[in-house]
Amino acid sequence: MTNPSLVTVGRHALPGILHLDDSARGIVLFAHGSGSSRLSPRNAHAAARLRDAGFGTLLFDLLTEYEALDRRKVFDIPLLGSRVADAVRWVLAQPGSGGLPIGLFGASTGAAAALVCAATMPDAVAAVVSRGGRPDLAGPWLADVRAPTLLIVGAADTDVLALNRQALSGLRCAKRLDVIAGATHLFDEGDTLDAALDAAAGWFERYLGTSDEAAPAASQIVAAGGATRAAASAAASAT
Repeated sequence: MTNPSLVTVGRHALPGILHLDDSARGIVLFAHGSGSSRLSPRNAHAAARLRDAGFGTLLFDLLTEYEALDRRKVFDIPLLGSRVADAVRWVLAQPGSGGLPIGLFGASTGAAAALVCAATMPDAVAAVVSRGGRPDLAGPWLADVRAPTLLIVGAADTDVLALNRQALSGLRCAKRLDVIAGATHLFDEGDTLDAALDAAAGWFERYLGTSDEAAPAASQIVAAGGATRAAASAAASAT
């Protein structure tokens, strides 16, 4: 991948960091959660993992610096979803991005924003991944999401896990819930973050690439070492 480009995204000129070159087989936009930004070390690590898998990445702020001071805007999911949609339109207009499939990678409230965008732009978004996200906050938009969606949650993040189960039932697209054994909300334990990112990379490789893999299991438990086992209800098995 080429060196990063510092960019301003969309009509609100949101600051971003774009990695994109001619070898990219797709581009993944990151939608960060409340209290985070394009400079999040965790998202930077995730973006590097996806670039290793051959994808371009865009890390960008969902709000202006002034807007981020207003807590109402920080949790305004329709507003955040519209900002992700603006970023998708901006990416599609960039040189070298024409025809590349678009994936969205959301964390915390950013996961809900990504799903709102996917619901309102079904022809533009090819896949969605939520890591430790709050997809339940997408509420009525969940049923309109057409992009295959992966929800990744730590097994020890019990409250968020329950909310992800609820959101999974509301999705009508290809979907899967991955429960990372031993992980809490931030995936700080051992190599649990890398296990989550391996799952995310595999999902994007399947749906932004040319893989002909079978349809995903409804849910699975992922060990920190990368082993998986299908489960009728991974969430139930992990609690």
